[in-house]
Amino acid sequence: MMKKTFRSTLLLPVFLPAVLIILCLVLGTISNPELAGEAFSVTLSWITETFGWFYMLSVAIFLVFIVSVAASSWGNIKLGPDHAQPQYSFPEWFAMLFSAGYGVALLYFGVAEPVLHYASPPSGAAETVDAAKQAMQIAFFHWGFHIWAIYGIVGLVLAYFAFRHGLPLSIRSALYPLIGDKIHGPIGHTVDVFAILGTLFGIATTLGLSVTQINAGLHYLWPSIAVNTTVQIIAIALITAAATLSVVAGMDKGVKRLSILNMVLAITLMTFVFFVGSSIHILESFLQNTGSYLSGIVERTFNLQAYSRSDWIGNWTLFIFGWTIAWAPFVGMFIAKISRGRTIRQFVVGVMLVPTIFTFLWFSVFGDTALNLIMNEGFDTLIADVQENHAVALFQLYEALPWSFFISLLTVILIITFFVTSSDSGSLVIDSLASGGSVDTPAWQRVFWAVLEGTVAAVLLIAGGLSALQTMTIASALPFAVIMLLATVGLWRALRIEGHRDNSLQAHTLTNKNTELSHWKRRLAAMVTYPEKSAVHEFIGQVVINAMKSVQAELKTRQWQAVVEFDDVMGRAFLTVLRHDHVDFVYDIRLTEHATPSFAYAELKPTDDDPQLYYRAEVFLRRGGLSYDIYGFNEDDIVKDILDQFENYLHFLDNSPGELPWDMAKHDDMLDTDKD
Repeated sequence: MMKKTFRSTLLLPVFLPAVLIILCLVLGTISNPELAGEAFSVTLSWITETFGWFYMLSVAIFLVFIVSVAASSWGNIKLGPDHAQPQYSFPEWFAMLFSAGYGVALLYFGVAEPVLHYASPPSGAAETVDAAKQAMQIAFFHWGFHIWAIYGIVGLVLAYFAFRHGLPLSIRSALYPLIGDKIHGPIGHTVDVFAILGTLFGIATTLGLSVTQINAGLHYLWPSIAVNTTVQIIAIALITAAATLSVVAGMDKGVKRLSILNMVLAITLMTFVFFVGSSIHILESFLQNTGSYLSGIVERTFNLQAYSRSDWIGNWTLFIFGWTIAWAPFVGMFIAKISRGRTIRQFVVGVMLVPTIFTFLWFSVFGDTALNLIMNEGFDTLIADVQENHAVALFQLYEALPWSFFISLLTVILIITFFVTSSDSGSLVIDSLASGGSVDTPAWQRVFWAVLEGTVAAVLLIAGGLSALQTMTIASALPFAVIMLLATVGLWRALRIEGHRDNSLQAHTLTNKNTELSHWKRRLAAMVTYPEKSAVHEFIGQVVINAMKSVQAELKTRQWQAVVEFDDVMGRAFLTVLRHDHVDFVYDIRLTEHATPSFAYAELKPTDDDPQLYYRAEVFLRRGGLSYDIYGFNEDDIVKDILDQFENYLHFLDNSPGELPWDMAKHDDMLDTDKD
């Protein structure tokens, strides 16, 4: 029992360097918080001035690439075998990716950012109609397509290589098309260390922002609670403890349920403010600002204030994009985990379009309501309050609305649940990274990372508050932005190969194959027969296996290595032709279960309480099921079908653009767990 309780899946070459770097930072900051704060400030200024152009260019590349892939024929490719189905419904999927994405950011910046830009715009006169328009367009730009393109590119790369090609669900897998098996060595370890650091500091930033807003909300509700670092650290400790419970519960019981609760609470708040505020003005501004955002997206994407240099772009655009890049390993891997079975096009539309529209609605409801109160109803004290403390923005807005105490309490609860969701899902992802992509990790490891996240957030708050959080976020994002660009190149190369596969390995069905059964009576019998499980199982174990062994023997005489296997429990037969420098050929026959169609019954149709089932011997290749049944074939028919598929495989290798850099036979574990 003790051995099971304290088992470990940690990959030490990744875990030890990451933890040592984090501990050095924590101890150094605690020993001299003032010096650490000054170092953070200098580092932030240097990175912003030196690499601002690189961040902006990288984000533009991510956006153009992911949209282009979704719009191309590659958009039809599934993130998994061709027969895979999504694990979660769309509402569950959206709730989880949104809660993990930036639910906390919307609560923190939804009112604060438009008000601050209105009071101090990057260009033009302050507190004017033009300043209000600019404020909303900037908010849309900061939290629109670019943010989700960053998350999406990491999630797409991970989901594609993990579920389509059976590689580990780890950032290192994104570089497989470029460096091959070297991802299992020092290069791969280094990539995952950077991913852990970026993820942890990104989460720490979110937790730091969350507790400042929680503190502000508690002070608003109960003025006796002071606004200071001590209260915020206590809040981090308490909520981190709650997050550990969710971490132990796992993905379905913990993260999924909290995510759905988050979405319900967020939509409730937004609906309330929409109806008690200026509803018509909100709808009008939503449409107008969306149009302005789309028309100016190219100009803003490449605007670095090169001719009017100021701290504004570093404090806002580069911080938000750097924060997102730092968080991308976490959010991207989390999105990948919950997106198996969806097509690339579904993934991109779901990850980018739906959250962006929701975000624009959120900023229109909260941000435009705040601006309308300031400009048209004389609530200009909100500006000074927000400038003094960004975290109080949302609660000060509620002062002008009915039921302010109730909705403030609801908001504090929502911030806490978002906090917990970010912490527990982040812990799951970091633990997976530190374990070489393993998804079955012991609870104590996930608890360790949850506690460490809270500790880092508390230390950075002590060292310099938001400035320290900004610095570590942007600094940790710099190396990972390079990794993301390399991963994008790797995905592009892999998709080109996938395109050749689609052209070369056309799906075979009984109606379009050149192969004819050796006797027409057997072909007719296969069409109208609905066999029992035992009959199909026996067919696969005897006829199919004998045919595969015949092909295996003939290949052996020609110095080609082939392996035949039979899974008696599952009723599956495999023929694998091993090509060590290329993708292996796999011909897989599976026993699959189906409901008997109504037209098959000669007399009365059975009731739903007594469904009739029949079984098929379906053909699967490495890319998924081909949806045709070979039950009733004789050995010669099966041999001919194997050769047809093998011929297509050889044609694919002959026409692929260069040698494939990975041997997917080494990574069959994930593919072999697919359910029919």
